[in-house]
Amino acid sequence: MASLAVKGVAQAAITVSDLEAAKRFYGEALGLAHLFDAPPGLAFYQCGATRLMLSAVAGEEGGTILYYAVEDVAAAHDALAAQGIAFAEPPRVVGQVEGRDVWLAVCRDPSGNAVGLISG
Repeated sequence: MASLAVKGVAQAAITVSDLEAAKRFYGEALGLAHLFDAPPGLAFYQCGATRLMLSAVAGEEGGTILYYAVEDVAAAHDALAAQGIAFAEPPRVVGQVEGRDVWLAVCRDPSGNAVGLISG
Protein backbone atom coordinates (compact mmCIF):
# COMPACT_ATOMS: atom_id res chain seq x y z
CA MET A 1 0.00 0.00 0.00
CA ALA A 2 1.34 3.43 -0.95
CA SER A 3 1.98 5.87 1.87
CA LEU A 4 0.04 9.10 2.12
CA ALA A 5 2.15 12.26 2.19
CA VAL A 6 0.11 15.41 2.70
CA LYS A 7 2.04 18.32 1.17
CA GLY A 8 -0.24 21.20 2.04
CA VAL A 9 -3.74 22.48 1.54
CA ALA A 10 -4.74 22.26 -2.12
CA GLN A 11 -8.19 23.81 -1.68
CA ALA A 12 -10.30 25.11 1.14
CA ALA A 13 -14.06 25.60 0.99
CA ILE A 14 -15.75 28.35 2.93
CA THR A 15 -19.51 28.74 3.25
CA VAL A 16 -20.60 32.35 2.71
CA SER A 17 -24.01 33.99 3.13
CA ASP A 18 -23.35 36.80 0.59
CA LEU A 19 -21.18 35.70 -2.33
CA GLU A 20 -20.66 39.20 -3.77
CA ALA A 21 -19.56 40.62 -0.39
CA ALA A 22 -17.24 37.63 0.09
CA LYS A 23 -15.76 38.15 -3.39
CA ARG A 24 -15.02 41.79 -2.54
CA PHE A 25 -13.40 40.77 0.75
CA TYR A 26 -11.21 37.96 -0.58
CA GLY A 27 -10.48 39.51 -3.98
CA GLU A 28 -10.18 43.20 -3.16
CA ALA A 29 -9.43 43.51 0.56
CA LEU A 30 -7.11 40.49 0.86
CA GLY A 31 -5.92 40.74 -2.76
CA LEU A 32 -6.32 37.07 -3.71
CA ALA A 33 -6.28 36.32 -7.44
CA HIS A 34 -9.74 35.48 -8.80
CA LEU A 35 -9.63 32.26 -10.83
CA PHE A 36 -13.22 31.72 -11.97
CA ASP A 37 -16.87 31.61 -10.94
CA ALA A 38 -19.06 28.51 -11.20
CA PRO A 39 -22.67 29.72 -11.16
CA PRO A 40 -24.93 29.78 -9.42
CA GLY A 41 -22.99 30.07 -6.15
CA LEU A 42 -19.28 29.31 -6.35
CA ALA A 43 -16.20 31.52 -6.74
CA PHE A 44 -12.57 30.37 -6.78
CA TYR A 45 -9.44 32.29 -5.74
CA GLN A 46 -5.74 31.42 -5.60
CA CYS A 47 -3.77 31.89 -2.40
CA GLY A 48 -0.20 30.70 -2.92
CA ALA A 49 -0.43 26.98 -3.67
CA THR A 50 -3.94 26.75 -2.21
CA ARG A 51 -7.19 27.24 -4.10
CA LEU A 52 -10.04 28.81 -2.11
CA MET A 53 -13.64 27.96 -2.97
CA LEU A 54 -16.36 30.30 -1.74
CA SER A 55 -19.71 28.50 -1.61
CA ALA A 56 -22.91 30.53 -1.21
CA VAL A 57 -25.54 29.10 1.09
CA ALA A 58 -28.54 31.36 1.72
CA GLY A 59 -28.74 32.61 5.29
CA GLU A 60 -25.79 30.61 6.63
CA GLU A 61 -22.59 31.90 8.17
CA GLY A 62 -19.48 29.84 7.76
CA GLY A 63 -17.48 28.40 10.59
CA THR A 64 -14.21 27.69 8.83
CA ILE A 65 -11.01 29.42 9.83
CA LEU A 66 -8.00 29.59 7.60
CA TYR A 67 -4.68 31.10 8.58
CA TYR A 68 -3.14 33.16 5.81
CA ALA A 69 0.63 33.63 5.91
CA VAL A 70 1.67 37.28 5.63
CA GLU A 71 5.07 38.93 5.80
CA ASP A 72 4.09 41.36 8.57
CA VAL A 73 0.89 40.90 10.60
CA ALA A 74 0.91 44.47 11.94
CA ALA A 75 1.20 45.93 8.43
CA ALA A 76 -1.55 43.60 7.14
CA HIS A 77 -3.75 44.60 10.09
CA ASP A 78 -3.20 48.30 9.36
CA ALA A 79 -3.97 47.87 5.64
CA LEU A 80 -7.21 45.99 6.29
CA ALA A 81 -8.27 48.26 9.17
CA ALA A 82 -7.81 51.23 6.81
CA GLN A 83 -10.41 49.55 4.56
CA GLY A 84 -12.87 49.35 7.46
CA ILE A 85 -12.27 45.68 8.32
CA ALA A 86 -12.81 45.10 12.05
CA PHE A 87 -10.53 42.75 13.98
CA ALA A 88 -11.73 40.31 16.64
CA GLU A 89 -8.12 39.83 17.77
CA PRO A 90 -5.52 42.54 17.14
CA PRO A 91 -1.92 41.61 16.25
CA ARG A 92 -0.13 39.84 19.08
CA VAL A 93 2.66 37.35 19.64
CA VAL A 94 1.20 33.87 20.16
CA GLY A 95 4.43 31.91 20.47
CA GLN A 96 7.95 31.35 19.18
CA VAL A 97 9.27 29.02 16.50
CA GLU A 98 13.02 28.58 16.11
CA GLY A 99 13.66 31.80 18.02
CA ARG A 100 11.23 33.86 15.91
CA ASP A 101 8.08 35.44 17.29
CA VAL A 102 4.87 34.13 15.69
CA TRP A 103 2.33 36.93 15.24
CA LEU A 104 -1.42 36.45 14.81
CA ALA A 105 -4.40 38.72 14.16
CA VAL A 106 -7.97 37.60 13.46
CA CYS A 107 -10.73 39.39 11.58
CA ARG A 108 -14.00 38.16 10.08
CA ASP A 109 -15.15 38.15 6.50
CA PRO A 110 -18.63 39.46 5.57
CA SER A 111 -20.16 36.02 6.25
CA GLY A 112 -18.71 35.73 9.75
CA ASN A 113 -15.85 33.38 8.92
CA ALA A 114 -12.80 33.94 11.09
CA VAL A 115 -9.75 34.89 9.02
CA GLY A 116 -6.36 34.47 10.68
CA LEU A 117 -3.30 36.42 9.55
CA ILE A 118 -0.05 34.86 10.72
CA SER A 119 3.65 35.57 10.32
CA GLY A 120 6.86 34.49 11.90
